[in-house]
Amino acid sequence: MRIMHFRGRMADDRTLVADGLRNARDLGGLPRRSGGTTPRGRYFRSESVDRLTERGWDAVRDAGIRTVVDLRTPEERAQDTNDRPEWLTTVAVDHDDLQDTAFWSGYWSNGLVGTPLYYGPHLDRKPERTAAALAALARAAPGGAMFHCAGGRDRTGIVALVLLALADVEPQAIVDDYLRTLQVSNDLFAAMGVQGQEARIQALCAEHGTTVADAFRAVVADFDADRFAARSGLDADHLEALRTFRAPVT
Repeated sequence: MRIMHFRGRMADDRTLVADGLRNARDLGGLPRRSGGTTPRGRYFRSESVDRLTERGWDAVRDAGIRTVVDLRTPEERAQDTNDRPEWLTTVAVDHDDLQDTAFWSGYWSNGLVGTPLYYGPHLDRKPERTAAALAALARAAPGGAMFHCAGGRDRTGIVALVLLALADVEPQAIVDDYLRTLQVSNDLFAAMGVQGQEARIQALCAEHGTTVADAFRAVVADFDADRFAARSGLDADHLEALRTFRAPVT
């Protein structure tokens, strides 16, 4: 695979600095249980890219990103107001599957859809939805691939969890990466024109005897990468691309 080199794109802490994004980062540089780290510049996560300015898109391009996997519903995507640049390929994957009302009735009505308490059940019931996103990442054109939902927290969090677990990233590093979104939560909600929701989300988790961090930590601890791979429908080439971040692990 052709290796691409990019100019000044990334803060030292993996944050992708781009005007219009507040929750974007490279998933490279994370420690693996078997040693080494995940390669940089291959896979990124973020919130919706619709608020990127022209200067922000330049930063995304300078980061080497050429593919975006959009995890939102068709209804959400239809609300976008800004065009995406011609050099970018967008792949749409409806991660939610809201048509499955029997599943979602237990999460939308009580607000738990905004917490990690639905992540495990979603992975158990709908592994093919996350697998579709991962397949898009695995077969993306040369260059980096970035996946996002609306806030870069829940759907993006699920896909990131599975991607990093398949790449044998240390469980605590997976948790720490997720918690970075919580650190920018209120700023992110403000950018979306929504009142900060962190206190409400934490309160919902408290009602179930946990915290947001511990709820996500439990999902990571319970996740069986081999079982997921067996149920996902991903072929051997896809799994290898995901496990290696499409490059030799350094």
